[in-house]
Amino acid sequence: SCKMEEALVNCALGKIQISACEKGVHEIKLQEDAVPEARAQGASVSFELVEGPQEMIPPLKQCTAWLKSYFCDPQLTEKLPIPEFHHPLLIKDSFTKAVLMALLKKVKLGETVSYKELAVMAGNEKAVRAVGGAMRSNPIPILIPCHRVICSNGSLGNYIGGKGNHLKPWLLAHEKLLKEM
Repeated sequence: SCKMEEALVNCALGKIQISACEKGVHEIKLQEDAVPEARAQGASVSFELVEGPQEMIPPLKQCTAWLKSYFCDPQLTEKLPIPEFHHPLLIKDSFTKAVLMALLKKVKLGETVSYKELAVMAGNEKAVRAVGGAMRSNPIPILIPCHRVICSNGSLGNYIGGKGNHLKPWLLAHEKLLKEM
């Protein structure tokens, strides 16, 4: 039973809710109906804390700082600490955890990986469908970059169970666009 704290941020994807306890981040919730703002190359992206505790617990503070960096100056995310995670899916050892951690550690900003390649990285090349399940159940999108996982044929595939498919191309373009600067 964790004592949860939440923060609400407003960014290029609309409002994002972050939930955390002292032990780590539990969840990042994106608005599925958000309309990503158009972005011209070189334009800055807005990010603001809308609501949250005056004194944030460390995981919430780290996550908020990481997301601000991601939206405003993504190159810096590589230098920032990743907050601890404390969602049940990420506490116990499982294939889902292995997939999500492989994705977090091995697929960098501006890169993509296929479901099959990610299955290999997680230690089971035959578990392509299970990788898809892990992406659907990812409690910490953007930070654990499930938007970077695409189909072997190069098509984007689903995002947030198909409800956020309009967000995935924006996130990939945001990373690629900023990586080229």
